[in-house]
Amino acid sequence: MRRRSQPHTFEENMDAEKARVEEAFENIEPGPERDLLERKLCQIETASHIHEWLTSPGLQPPK
Repeated sequence: MRRRSQPHTFEENMDAEKARVEEAFENIEPGPERDLLERKLCQIETASHIHEWLTSPGLQPPK
């Protein structure tokens, strides 16, 4: 049976994906594929900001 690795946090997964996409972005010529990678970077940044907002201690549950 295969052993599972330690679970990764959302931040770790986003950082790894961002690094992978940034590396690909730097090594690709301008064009539609590069535009898609740029959009993906924007989505990763947005997801990270939303995660920070949702996990902030100042966020109060509805009453």
